[in-house]
Amino acid sequence: MVSEGASVTTAMVAVQFLEVGGDTLMKSATKDGMSIYIFVFYSNLFALFFLLPSTLFYHRERAPPPISISIFFRIFLLSCFRTTVQTLMYTGIGYSSPTLSSAMVDLVPAFTFILALISRMENLNLKQHSSQAKVIGTLVSIGGALIVTLYKGIPLISDSFQNIEMGAIGIYLSVKSDWIIGAFLLATASFCLSVLFIIQTWIVKDYPEELVVTTICCCLVVILSAIVALIAEGNSNVWILRPDKKLLSMCFSAIFVVSMRNTVTTWGCRIKGPIFVAMFNPLRVVIALGLGVLFLGDNLYLGSIIGATIIVIGFYAVMWAQAQEKHMISENNFQPSSLAPLLQNKSMDL
Repeated sequence: MVSEGASVTTAMVAVQFLEVGGDTLMKSATKDGMSIYIFVFYSNLFALFFLLPSTLFYHRERAPPPISISIFFRIFLLSCFRTTVQTLMYTGIGYSSPTLSSAMVDLVPAFTFILALISRMENLNLKQHSSQAKVIGTLVSIGGALIVTLYKGIPLISDSFQNIEMGAIGIYLSVKSDWIIGAFLLATASFCLSVLFIIQTWIVKDYPEELVVTTICCCLVVILSAIVALIAEGNSNVWILRPDKKLLSMCFSAIFVVSMRNTVTTWGCRIKGPIFVAMFNPLRVVIALGLGVLFLGDNLYLGSIIGATIIVIGFYAVMWAQAQEKHMISENNFQPSSLAPLLQNKSMDL
């Protein structure tokens, strides 16, 4: 029987694959003139059409617990950050490049780690080996992702020696003003994504209904993104949908990115905490690299192999730390119950 931890890990890895695929379709559609604001609105609207019947079907026999004002306020706050993250991330990619986006998203584990410590969702005791491994693993994983993104090295598998986007810092310098704007937007989006993980954990620890939280949040994001799109887009023609690449990217994002990703990450935050969920973001660089080599004929460089190996080492360290902490908690919970009968018998003998 598969353990709960293994299930969360598998689901989180699958989500990263889906997100890379969704980003690829979105980037291709925006090159054809699709508005980012319209994309965010329709992808969440279509996701709501998928989430609402799924939630009703899941709770057909067991009604979810009532939502308090406090929980609803947290969900509204979560929807504000989710709208902000999607808008800033996609806009930042438009100003800069997907490579810079990958580099900035690699900062999410560090941001989340700091915020989790501040909010006391994670305890850090540097005298314990598990805490040391968690800190070192997080830093190592971020470093490996940055190596994959910024260092190219010699080609290992190459059909041609054409320049590709990975490691092409000169491209950034040639469009310095747009690069600065894009970097600021992406850095802000990465920080907001870290705050989003903290808020998700804050919600599901008190209201452990992932589908309900995701559906309500998606409904609020639809409203908020519609307001943003109406303000940002003056052309009414951009709202018209046609059976083309744009519609395909919206539908894929709605089902596999907005619906499944948000549900899985919310579930992961409840089971494992925000740092565990954030640690999977650097995997996107490795996944994008692998898919590019296998299906797009991209070149494979030494820097990519080194960075991917370092990311795996960092992941292993964090996974080991999580397992050690879980083992320590289970031992602490077991000791009082095992001693209770002995104490009871001793008192009876007296």
